[in-house]
Amino acid sequence: MTATLFFQQLLNALALGGVYSLVALGLTLVYGVMRIPNFAHGGLYMLGAYVSYAALTRLGLPYVLALGLSGVALALLAAVLERVVFHPLRNAPHVHSMIAAIGVLFFIEAVIRLPFVFGSDFLQLPSPLAGVLSFGGITITSQRLLIIVTSLAIMGALYFFLKRTLTGTTIEAMAQNREGARLMGINVSRVAMLTFGISGALAAIASTLYAPTALISPSMGEVMNLKVFAIIILGGMGSVPGAVVGAFLLALAEVFGGVIVGADFADVVGFAALVLVLAIRPQGLFRSGA
Repeated sequence: MTATLFFQQLLNALALGGVYSLVALGLTLVYGVMRIPNFAHGGLYMLGAYVSYAALTRLGLPYVLALGLSGVALALLAAVLERVVFHPLRNAPHVHSMIAAIGVLFFIEAVIRLPFVFGSDFLQLPSPLAGVLSFGGITITSQRLLIIVTSLAIMGALYFFLKRTLTGTTIEAMAQNREGARLMGINVSRVAMLTFGISGALAAIASTLYAPTALISPSMGEVMNLKVFAIIILGGMGSVPGAVVGAFLLALAEVFGGVIVGADFADVVGFAALVLVLAIRPQGLFRSGA
């Protein structure tokens, strides 16, 4: 592998890892606070892309406004789901929440597949940036560069929020000890809704950033679900740093594995690498907790 090809694929992996990180961070926050493996998260990711598509093609909004609208809409929907679906099950066995989440995922997919909504056909989200940037023999599309810059900026903002704001520290406190946080006067219900809202916004932003480089389909959330659950297990359930590291490790494995053994086997290589790491370190790369 030449140096040019290496750095070319490294940029592609950074863009893919940025998308994975945003989705995995939302899922990690929810699991850390609620201890719920939210299988509906992939549905929110998929729905975010469709909301952006509708805003761009049917409402005629510019890309930035469509991205913002999708983020807000999915944040509100996720908060409503927490209140309507998951909050009533807070004292039930965890399997009840898991089944409810899977039901929400299938319900969202079924609604999207309705002929008068979007149908089952693949759709293409228009890219706001055209053209390719080239330097030193390495090329990158403007959209992928936008993904890298935006995802890193959002991750930095999320880190600042969690570590430097009062609201963020309450989320971390709940992730470490939910009952202790409640006894200290933290409104655990409000924090739970906020956490779900953040996860929905992150999923929508990630799908809107990534969709112009791929196709939109009702099943895209199921594929992402598998990957982000593998990521957070690799990184350590509930670990924010682990979610980021796991996301970029999976992206690197997929991209470079695709170069070595072929693009059709990229996902296989990525999951094989995850299994290998977990065989060596079953608890994940980082300790659990936000």
